[in-house]
Formats: sequence, structure tokens, C-alpha cells
Amino acid sequence: MIRVLVVDDQALIRAGFRVLINSIPDFSVVGEAANGVEALEAVERWSPDVALLDIRMPVMDGLEATRRIVASGDTTRVLIVTTFDRDEYVFQALRAGASGFVLKDTPPERLVEAIHVVAAGEALLTPAITRRLIGEFVRQTVGADVPTGDQLSQLTQREKEVLQRVAAGRSNAEVAEDLHVSLATAKTHVSSLLSKLGARDRAQLVVQAYESGLVIPRR
Repeated sequence: MIRVLVVDDQALIRAGFRVLINSIPDFSVVGEAANGVEALEAVERWSPDVALLDIRMPVMDGLEATRRIVASGDTTRVLIVTTFDRDEYVFQALRAGASGFVLKDTPPERLVEAIHVVAAGEALLTPAITRRLIGEFVRQTVGADVPTGDQLSQLTQREKEVLQRVAAGRSNAEVAEDLHVSLATAKTHVSSLLSKLGARDRAQLVVQAYESGLVIPRR
């Protein structure tokens, strides 16, 4: 059973998500919250597998709530539900520990798939979201020095090649194809990257790739 917490300041959206999620076998909405403070209380109470968080909410926004949920050490994984074209917090949310993003107008089946992916411990980071991430990184670092990656010194050359492709939004299968290795080998390299860099998931690998300077976004 995948246990889900729905967090949004609009009751109608929460109700819609609840009906959808509860209609899926092995899915269950364990609670709702209307802001970040309520979300923290709900996570502490129910420890859901996945928390669907809106970004823009009163009292405490989804960004700060994400940061606090991850910092608490709870196993709950955060899936941000956003308008995307207006939210400028994608990069910050990833840094805070969000495991993925979906749009509020995403088809129901895509939302269900996203919850499955995040609950399984993976990150939902599509090429479109990766492009948004790059754009935010560029915007924030204009005129600033991008740190170079001492933390990458422990990586092999092949692991750096894999990390560059993960940062481009490539899936494990696509990484395997690009580097002419088996899918199992690509998965092993990604697992090694997660371990060596202390990353929570692929989303955090992408952040580290850009912050370290291994991948330089075009301006």
C-alpha cells in the first residue's frame, strides 16, 4: 500500500486528488493539509510514503515544508505539484530535497505514475524539468562564481560521464545506450554516484552536477 499525504491550500484540488488516488488499487490518502505547517504535523503523525506538496501556500510554503520534512529524517518523499510556468522555485525545491515535480494540469494517469516512481525511491525528473532546473541555475549564478567540485574527485571518469548524462535528464536506459554499456551497468554507476556523493536520488545528482561545475549550462 502506497500511503499519500495531499497538501494544497485549495480544498477543491485536495478533494480531486483524494478521489483519484483512493480509486487506485494499493493507493491510499492518509491525510490532507492546507499549508506547510499542517503538512509537517501530518508527516509526523502519519509518516506517509509520498507527500504531494503545492509550492505556493499560506503560513508556510511548500519549499520550506520540503526542507523541513527532509531535514527531519522522515522517510516521506516529496512530490511537488506546481503550476511550473509561474513557479520560480524548482531549483530551490530540488536542493531542499524534493524527489520530483508534476504539473497541476497533468493527466491523472501521469500523476499516479509519478507517485509510483517517487514511492519506489526514484526521482521524477523529466527533460522538461531538467531544462527548467538549468534555467534557474543560470539565473541564480549570473555574475557569481560557480563552485568547482572537490566532491567529484572521488569519481571515476566513467562515473563523471554518467553524471553528465543524468544531469541532462537521461534515463538509465538512455545512459546505457549513450555509453554502449548494459542497462545493469548503467544502474550500477548511478547507484555508485548516489553513494559517493551522498545524494538522496537522481534529482540531487543533477543539482550536484551543476553546482560542482561538472556541467556548465549555456547562458
